[in-house]
Amino acid sequence: MPKLKTKDKHIKKLAEIVKGPNSILYLKEDLLAYDCDGFTIHKHLPKAVVFPKDTEEVAAIVKYCDANNLPFLARGAGTGLSGGAIPLNGEVIISLVRMKRLISVDTENRRAVVEPGFVNLKLTNSISDRGYYYAPDPSSQYCCTIGGNVAENAGGAHCLKYGVTTNHILGLEVVLPNGEIIEISSDGIPDAPGYDLLGILTGSEGTLGIVTKITVRILKNPEEKQTVLAYFDKVSDGSHAVSDIISAGIVPAALEMMDKIAIEAVEAAAFPVGHPKDIEALLLIEVDGVSAGIDEQINQILEVCKRRNVREVKVAQDEQERGRWWANRKTGFGAMGAISPDYLVQDGVIPRSKLPEVLGRINQISEEFGLRIANIFHAGDGNLHPLVLFDAKKPGDTDKALKAGSACLKVCADVGGSITGEHGVGIEKKEEMRFIFSDEEIMAQTNVREVFNPNNLLNAGKLFPTPGRCIEMKSDVNEPLSS
Repeated sequence: MPKLKTKDKHIKKLAEIVKGPNSILYLKEDLLAYDCDGFTIHKHLPKAVVFPKDTEEVAAIVKYCDANNLPFLARGAGTGLSGGAIPLNGEVIISLVRMKRLISVDTENRRAVVEPGFVNLKLTNSISDRGYYYAPDPSSQYCCTIGGNVAENAGGAHCLKYGVTTNHILGLEVVLPNGEIIEISSDGIPDAPGYDLLGILTGSEGTLGIVTKITVRILKNPEEKQTVLAYFDKVSDGSHAVSDIISAGIVPAALEMMDKIAIEAVEAAAFPVGHPKDIEALLLIEVDGVSAGIDEQINQILEVCKRRNVREVKVAQDEQERGRWWANRKTGFGAMGAISPDYLVQDGVIPRSKLPEVLGRINQISEEFGLRIANIFHAGDGNLHPLVLFDAKKPGDTDKALKAGSACLKVCADVGGSITGEHGVGIEKKEEMRFIFSDEEIMAQTNVREVFNPNNLLNAGKLFPTPGRCIEMKSDVNEPLSS
């Protein structure tokens, strides 16, 4: 067994807790892989990365860090897009990737129990032969973990009909910042009495506790699903079609939109499907449920698209074609690398009726900053993803991208929306919290954090604005952040 190459007493103790040097990283060359998550603009090295195998080891690590005033945070697959897993303060990273068991499946009560390192898509794959699936489906579902989904309250393309992660959480085992282990459960009871602690913890971005076991709701596979692909010569026509579909009383399982730049990227990447190169926007629409009535919904959708000057609209002929369309959409973010050296993903939410207005304003922001902005998003529930394309090697480009992204979020807030729908706030959008919350409202939320995390050792500097720091200082990307 290799020996530790350090005299640091804390590293030695942490290695002892996780049963040896094979379960801890502490050399700089090993830590470089953990200096950021999917938000790569900020990078900071952790003190160490430890790999516990169970809840008891997580609790022991947390107790040691708390007793020795060592900052710490939890990390899953590192696919988060808002910097929530970046060790701003030299944290000990508690990596949960070894805690990856599917503990139990109860189809009678439609629930499953998983550890936090269990990969999202693997759950559906594990229960599909029994006729069940797990609904939340972020684009990174092939690699993101359910523990990370709980932290960020992840969504996905099908959240329009089925809701985001919080709508599918029935119970949590949590290690509090002092090392105490607690269990919280709704037992599947709708509107259970008492405080909604599951709701508080889901989406708390790893600032209130570390989730070590998750009970999730699983759903029966729908009898039938059909998928429509519609091409529009004008973004405004596609935007109006979105509202018209919902106004017609149809609630699709998914209603996605991509503009011309996004289409250019996905066609240049791994899963091209032959979208017209001159098209300005497309809609990917899926309906599911009992077989009776599906065809009628599809016909209504086709009629709506035709009234909105659709150039071409087609229905997937088989599961293979449907799979190609979805693979093309799901690679949307990563596909930006085919047309730009770097990109910044934003995550605003707006009322559906404001889509034409907001997309027009985002186009103006693109022109103002001289940066291309692709739009690929969950149009049905108004969750926008403007992707600001830039070149980090070009002086001033990163600063412009950050300011352009912030401007996009300000537009969302100004029309009555929010600054995040599924990616979380992290460090990326913490100053933009002032767009939607007053100082008093922010203080009320930090008071909740202090009840769970009084020493502020767990994932400090995330989610809430830096006291006394104004929004204009957003672009100081090299400045350490803490709050």
